[in-house]
Amino acid sequence: MMSRQAFLCGLGSLYLSLLFIFLLMDVYARPANNSVLKEKAADSKDENEILPPDHLNGVKMEMDGHLNKEFHQEVFLGKEMEEFEEDSEPRRNRKKLMVIFSKVDINNDKKISAKEMQRWIMEKTDEHFQEAVEENKMHFRAVDPDGDGHVSWDEYKIKFLASKGFNEKEIAEKIKNNEELKIDEETQEVLDNLKDRWYQADNPPPDLLLTEEEFLSFLHPEHSRGMLQFMVKEIIRDLDQDGDKKLTLSEFISLPVGTVENQQAQDIDDDWVKDRRKEFQEVIDANHDGIVTMEELEEYMDPMNEHNALNEARQMIAVADENQNHHLELEEILKYSEYFTGSKLMDYARNVHEEF
Repeated sequence: MMSRQAFLCGLGSLYLSLLFIFLLMDVYARPANNSVLKEKAADSKDENEILPPDHLNGVKMEMDGHLNKEFHQEVFLGKEMEEFEEDSEPRRNRKKLMVIFSKVDINNDKKISAKEMQRWIMEKTDEHFQEAVEENKMHFRAVDPDGDGHVSWDEYKIKFLASKGFNEKEIAEKIKNNEELKIDEETQEVLDNLKDRWYQADNPPPDLLLTEEEFLSFLHPEHSRGMLQFMVKEIIRDLDQDGDKKLTLSEFISLPVGTVENQQAQDIDDDWVKDRRKEFQEVIDANHDGIVTMEELEEYMDPMNEHNALNEARQMIAVADENQNHHLELEEILKYSEYFTGSKLMDYARNVHEEF
């Protein structure tokens, strides 16, 4: 039989163990000190507010010439794209997809035609543009501290360098006094590219002062004809290997300089070559002469081009049109949900009738 002393010792040990566990729980239950993380996030946010985005929603090609892998989802889901996450509950996503189907199917005949899909694509593209307009208002205020309705290149330059860690007051003083700025080569290269873009966004007569509307063109060139042309020239300049201001198939499917170490590594990247060859031959090269001109690339990248939207609608339908009737039924969209939403809906066939 256990002695009283041994029993008390055991109790004491148990008490200390429980106390230690409770202390650990208390520590882990407390909210972490996120001040440093918040500061870093704020710095990143400040920089993102004034830098043109690399990715443009609803545009087929990225600023660096890469194909936009999320284009189909962007023009099908619009602002609802973020709601379709891979880890979201499949039943909930299925219901959302059914709601979208009913909205696209405007004549309620239980199938989506190319014309209905075209109308929907244009609507979602405009949705992305309106979102960019609203964001631009906030971004413009960030670079227009005096609120006079326009931003000079020097004002923008100061804010940009401040976002890169330079002392804002010191930079402003040096620029005011025309003193030399000690900037690293990489930052200077970015500044030079931004200045070229700034000039392009400055509508005539040029005064190097951007209004809110011009600043929108600076950040989102896809919705300005002049800036769209500038963006196309930049992309062709980066991909054009012989300087003729046109793109051949071999130029278009080549990986960017510096991406791989040797030709063998480039050949291994089958997906890159396959995707770009298909896009070049079937979509971008409109007259199928084996050459993509600036005009063809501009037409391809124009997000508000109705002809492009109709072609895109037909392509999207062709991907999932299993019964070959040139329309999309609900079951087909649910089965190919990953293509339309980026999210795979498991057991779609079994559950579709349950939802009804």
